[in-house]
Amino acid sequence: MDGRLRLLLDTHALLWTLITPGRLSRRTAEAIEAPDTDVFVSIVSPWEMAIAKARGRMDPPDDLDEQLAQRRFALLPVTLRHTRMIASLPHHHRDPFDRMLVAQAQVEGLTIVTVDRAMRRYPVSLMSAV
Repeated sequence: MDGRLRLLLDTHALLWTLITPGRLSRRTAEAIEAPDTDVFVSIVSPWEMAIAKARGRMDPPDDLDEQLAQRRFALLPVTLRHTRMIASLPHHHRDPFDRMLVAQAQVEGLTIVTVDRAMRRYPVSLMSAV
């Protein structure tokens, strides 16, 4: 690794970045926008958004793929290494999407940008979104 900041946006942090950036703290927004930061979005975030949209709980952008490409955010697939990591995680969190984010961050050496306090209970690097 070359010392670059490597961030994994949780679903809310992603939506705030794209739709309501004023909800992010200045420090976090600057970190996300910095040219020397690598920003990742797990494939589980669009999946979670699609489920929430179908339930009428969320209205994600229709052009998500274009917005991710425009911002040069890398889409992170789920791999077998990630799924194996989930098996070793303690059950601090019931949300399967957030548990996958934790597993991905651990395997890939990423810092999760989140407001979810339950993630603090895992041995993973976090950055507060607010």
